Amino acid sequence: MAGRQVISKQRVAEHGEVYTHAREVKAMLDLVVQETERIDARFLEPACGTGNFLVEILARKLAMVKARYKKSQLEYERYAVIAIGSLYGIDILADNVTACRQRLLDIFSQHYSKLYKTDCRQSLLDAVRYILSRNIAHGDALTLKTLGEARHCRPIVFSEWSAVNGSMIKRRDFIYAHLVDTSSHREMPLFSDLDELAYIPEPVHEYPLTHYLEVGNAG
Repeated sequence: MAGRQVISKQRVAEHGEVYTHAREVKAMLDLVVQETERIDARFLEPACGTGNFLVEILARKLAMVKARYKKSQLEYERYAVIAIGSLYGIDILADNVTACRQRLLDIFSQHYSKLYKTDCRQSLLDAVRYILSRNIAHGDALTLKTLGEARHCRPIVFSEWSAVNGSMIKRRDFIYAHLVDTSSHREMPLFSDLDELAYIPEPVHEYPLTHYLEVGNAG
């Protein structure tokens, strides 16, 4: 599926679904290469499909984590969690959401196991799986609502994951509609730190500090 641009004519007709080819993905991301290689730079793909853009961004981020921190498994794990937590996606089709989460988890697992082999921790993979369940949303980026069996559900909520005190992670949940509430801020990064005169959304929930290996359990 990763190499195909069209799954079916029906999906194109009903949803306008055409995947971006890998060469175009790479060329477009090369235009912002400094951001794609910044471990904590946040990216949101509002029609993520199966994750072609997000997979390439994650690969670049993990390459930077490896280059800087591979000598210490603890440091690598900390920053790899920040890298995965910086990626967000929305898609209207449930199978795309499932595939996107799995592709991101697979590429994370491949990078991690290649470096540390039998020393890999299942708790880290569980944490990554949970973060992806929060960050890749089944919803409509136009209505800003989730989708599911009810079809018209709740506002999309995204979690911000921030490193605090080394191994601890701070999670804050925000309603996506509030992050794009005013047109003057639609070009700003997700969870941007704006100046004091700007509109700054309030989190709908804040969680206690959690060790990065316990993020999945805390959720």
